[in-house]
Amino acid sequence: MHERGLAYEPFACAPALRLEAHERLSALQIAALEDRLMRLEAVLERLERRLWLAVYGVAAGLLAQAAEGLFTMTP
Repeated sequence: MHERGLAYEPFACAPALRLEAHERLSALQIAALEDRLMRLEAVLERLERRLWLAVYGVAAGLLAQAAEGLFTMTP
């Protein structure tokens, strides 16, 4: 017989186990998303660098053509 004030030992029930499994799965999914986001940010940084190199290359080409035109005009 149990007395009314006596505390029972905690036990694992199915809903609690499902909740724990869901929390672990959510944590894994969030970690995977954060990793993927960091990789995407790195790719975007490399792409941005390449884009600026292309812009500077075009600008240098235009300046070189302008300078060539000036040098051929002068006798």
